[in-house]
Amino acid sequence: MRPTVAVVHELVRSIDPADELEAEHRRDTLRWLEGTEDVFRRVKPATPSRHLVSYIAVVDHADHSSLLVDHVKSGLWLPPGGHVEPDEHPAATADREAREELGIDAGFVHDPPRPSFLTVTRTVGTGDRHTDVSLWFVTAGTRGMPVTIDRTEFTEARWWAHRDALECGPGRLDPHYQRFVTKIAA
Repeated sequence: MRPTVAVVHELVRSIDPADELEAEHRRDTLRWLEGTEDVFRRVKPATPSRHLVSYIAVVDHADHSSLLVDHVKSGLWLPPGGHVEPDEHPAATADREAREELGIDAGFVHDPPRPSFLTVTRTVGTGDRHTDVSLWFVTAGTRGMPVTIDRTEFTEARWWAHRDALECGPGRLDPHYQRFVTKIAA
């Protein structure tokens, strides 16, 4: 196993699944990592057809809310993030995306940084569909903190109270966001 793939494998192994779906995503991802040498997107939008993504989930633990962005291409409210560049550590991706997409530094809640949640999702929206294996890194934030969003990727950013996200019907939120909120609340 390539050293960069081995790093990702260890990060995924360290995730404690919150439910059966996350456990299945973890098993599936570990099998994938053990069977491939390339987990990084090489050609936009979908080569290889399955590749790594890092989300940066900005959470206000005192307010029980999260900052989500309205993503232009997917049409969904989701945490900011992006594709892991070849041989880039997924935490470095999350930090880079926090700066590029929100204008903030990632203050990871775990030291050393590690993902709190894992999802495997077939993309939606315009363009070539592919599968994102997403590592969700949590950073501490506060409602009202200054952010500068990347207007080429997002129409707006908004703080979502976790209770509102849990009551929201399917369709406009990342399909795993409600499970993420349930996990971090536990």
